[in-house]
Parts: sequence; structure tokens; C-alpha cells
Amino acid sequence: MGQDKKFSRTLVTSALPYANGEIHLGHLAGAYLPADIYVRFLRMRGEEVLYICGSDEFGVPITLTAEKEGITPKELVDRNHASIKKSFEGFGMSFDNFSQTSREIHTETAQAFFSDLHGQGLFKQKTTDQYYSPTQDRFLPDRYIEGKCPKCKTEGARGGECESCLATFSSTELIDPHSVLDNSPLELRPTTHWFLPMGDWQEKLSAYIDDHPEWKDNVKQYCRGYFDSGLQDRAMTRDLGWGVPVPLPDHEGKVMFVWFEAPVGYISSTREWAAAQGDPEAWKTWWQDPGTRLVHFIGKDNIFFHAMLFPAMLMAHSEDFVVADNVPANEFLNLEGQKLSTSRGFAVWLPEFLEKFQADPLRYTLARNLPETRDMNFTWEGFQARNNNELGNNFGNLINRVFTFIHKFFDGKVPEWSEEMMTDMDRQALDEVSADLAKWAGHLEKFEIKAAMEACFHAGQVGNRYFDESAPFRTRKTDLERCGHSLGVIIQILRMLALMLAPVVPFGMDKLWSWLGMESDLWHGGWTEGNRDIPGGRPLGTPEILFPRLDDELIQPEIERLARMLEE
Repeated sequence: MGQDKKFSRTLVTSALPYANGEIHLGHLAGAYLPADIYVRFLRMRGEEVLYICGSDEFGVPITLTAEKEGITPKELVDRNHASIKKSFEGFGMSFDNFSQTSREIHTETAQAFFSDLHGQGLFKQKTTDQYYSPTQDRFLPDRYIEGKCPKCKTEGARGGECESCLATFSSTELIDPHSVLDNSPLELRPTTHWFLPMGDWQEKLSAYIDDHPEWKDNVKQYCRGYFDSGLQDRAMTRDLGWGVPVPLPDHEGKVMFVWFEAPVGYISSTREWAAAQGDPEAWKTWWQDPGTRLVHFIGKDNIFFHAMLFPAMLMAHSEDFVVADNVPANEFLNLEGQKLSTSRGFAVWLPEFLEKFQADPLRYTLARNLPETRDMNFTWEGFQARNNNELGNNFGNLINRVFTFIHKFFDGKVPEWSEEMMTDMDRQALDEVSADLAKWAGHLEKFEIKAAMEACFHAGQVGNRYFDESAPFRTRKTDLERCGHSLGVIIQILRMLALMLAPVVPFGMDKLWSWLGMESDLWHGGWTEGNRDIPGGRPLGTPEILFPRLDDELIQPEIERLARMLEE
């Protein structure tokens, strides 16, 4: 079974963001924040982990946007890549390498991959009729073709599906097809492409999925739905000018299908990382050594490509590649009860958010509300409440009270505490938080971030309860030794809370880690020190407000902005 295998290292990827626009909250909740939390968790425990990503930069949407702006596709993707990378850095994403699919190393890697499969005779060459736009002078992908549904005759069916009756079909079955770009009529023209016969890999892929019963139900059910209807041949090339050229003679104007070359971007990004480390061959350890555990974090709309197409490509390669040990796909995040709409601008964009707010509260709010098994909803009022009531009151207030008290009455040093002075109340509090820490780690190992956050939140409640019940504000006047001991116990609780909160609110916990006087690097084995008692007498740092309160006047304009968009 997949879950029983022991691995030496973990390679984590997040779906490559498309470089035709900015990152929004839906992206973060789907493929990025869960991966970053998991990676930080592994790093903290001292495990060998590599986190790879990069921007996906080919396809028709890029060329259309570039044409509208009067710039080249390469100029557009370079600009957007820089903006996306900056936003991710501000949000606290900890990629080891963030590359671009328009770079030469990716072209070289993708072409070599294509040539390997072609050289083995694994592709089928077929000539089919596809829609061509005379006014655009190009073949159009399904997403740019609209017409009447062949099943229910409803207008506005796009590509191969109808939102009205939920039917799926070939785009060539559409009635009165036209281009969504300029509403012009289309005509069918023959074109020749290379297809990957996915049906040849169905038995092997089905066994691969069955070998991973620990995968999320949504992923397994999605894959089995394809198996039930039978996997079909998939075109791996396209008629476009902007993409990775097909590395075959007499294929002018043919490029690779974006979902063939984009997943190979994980490999090319790893190659780029290895070269930057001074060991260009190091990438092979991460992709071809069976001791590597590969995990893909994605949104549910990319399940087919990461759980079936890319594994089939890796299995088909003449060299042995590791395939994903897990594909923890998330569902979708809605916004104020409505579906996100990038075309209408109905979204919360990361660059704009970071101009007004800190990253930690957003990371925390999303982590508490991730769409792990069903679609979830983000509201500005909910964000405000999570920040003020949970981050601020449950965690920040406890941290501030303890540090302020120790600085005021114990010279800013951890008060002396001892095993001999332990009461049942002391032991219960420490045991509860220790149990929460163990639960937290167990949930993260299974990608159950929301459940892990529940354990973390409970630990904060235990800390607050213990502070109130041990009442150092009273014992300071009646029993200074007991007062100091209870504060020493609370410092141990804060030490464990720092571990649980660190992957979620890294900016704040980096500060707390240093205030606690920890000597280790939190992200390189901090787990070991974080599970050792902090002795009395250690100097503590001077605290600041970690999670400032968010008042209505900051939140209300955001609510009103989205409401106006819904009215338009």
C-alpha cells in the first residue's frame, strides 16, 4: 500500500499559477497555502523536503492578452511572473524554486520528454477536424468556442459542456458555433496532431489509484468516473505560435499541449534548482530515486492532469520516474456566498490585500476554513472575526499577557519552575497541550489542516484557562514562588503553541521563537528544541502586538466593494 511505504525525502509541488493575471484567495486556498503549511511542518521537524513551483506561461489566453496590450507574450509573462512571485513572497510562501515555463531549461526538458515518448512509439498521429477562426487566423481551443448545446439547445454552451443541462460532448457537436473573442462564425478544418492513448494506461493507472486508499475520496471518485467511461486518446499537440515547439521535423506551427509540458515544469524547475546548488544532476535524486515521496497540491479542477495524465507520462518514460504518492486536491473557495469570477473582477486579489493587511491573519483564516472536502466560503466579516477573536484574543493576548507580566515582575527572565512544585492543574494543562500537539502533527501528516488547526486552537484555550486559573496576578502578592512556577509552566505552553502556529502564521511565530530565546532555526529542526523544556532564568525578548485588531472601518470598504460588483 502507498501509505505503508517509507521514504527518505519529500518533493512537494503546487499547481503552476497561470501567468495571465494575479493570484486571488481561491488560488491560495486550493494549491498554495496547504502546501506551504505542510512543507514548513516537514522542515520544522528536520525532514528533507524540496518545494517546487513556477509560473505556467503558454497558451492562447497569454497571446490574446499580449495582443491587447501591444506587447510580446514573453514580455507579458515576465511581468506577471515577477508580480506573482512578489505576491507569494509577501504571503510567506517558502518555495525552494519558483521558475517559468518560458525559460530555456523548460523547453529543453519538455522537448526531451516528448522525444522520449515519441521515440518509443507511444503517440498516435491522427488527423481530425477542429474549429478554425478565419478572422483570428488560428485554430481555437474549446474554451473559446461557444454555441447551442446539442442536447438541450440552450445558448451559451462553451467548448465541450453545457452549464444548463450539465451535458458533456465534443465541441464539434455545438450548434451554430462561434468565437467568443469576436462572435465570428467558425469553420471546421483538418489538422494533424499527436495523441497519447490514455486507454493503454487505464489498467496501470487504476491499480495505481487502488494502491492509495488513503487518498481523498474526491480524488479517487473523480478518477474512477473516468475509468468507468474509459480513458480516451488525448491530443498532446496544438496549432499555436506560443508554446514549446514540437521537437519533430515538418511540424512548423505545432506546439505541445499545455497540459503535457506544464507538469514537466515541476521537473525543469527542479533542474533549475539543482543547477543553482552547483550540482546539475541533483534533480535526479528527487525525481528518479524511489526514496522520494512526491506530493502534488492542486485544486479539484486539475485532478485529471495530476492523478492520471502526468502519472501516465512518468510511467511511460524510458527512465524510471517517481509518481505522486498523494494528490491532496482541495475543492473551491467561494467569496461572500458567491462563486469567484475573475472575468468580472469578483475576487480578493493578493497584491491588493497585502497593501492593506498583514499576511498572517489571511493565512490563519484560510487555514481554518480550507475547502478540503467541500466548497467553503470566505467573508470579510469572518476574516475580521478570526483575526480579532482567535488570533488576537486566543493567542496574541495570551502571549502578550505572559511576556508583559514576566518583564514587569521577573526581570524579563523565565521564572524558576520545577517538577517538585507541579500540581494536578499544572500537569493537566501541560498534558492537554502536549496531546494537542501530537494530534496536530498527526493531522498534518494526513493533510488534515483544518483538524490540525482545531487542535491548535484548543491548545490556546487551555493556555488561557490555565493562566486564569493559576492566577499569577493574584499569587504575585501572596506566593511569589508559586507565581513564578505557574508562569514557567505557561512558557512551556507557549513553546508548544509556537510549533503549532508556526507553519500557519510564520511571520508572527518567527518573532515568538526569538522572544523565547530559542537557539535553533525554527525551519531547520526547530521541532527538537520546541519539544524540550525552556529552563528558568532564560532571558526573554520584549514582545509587541503580534496580531493587531481589525476595526470595522478597515473591513467595511472591502465588503462594499464586492457588493457593488454583484450589483453591476
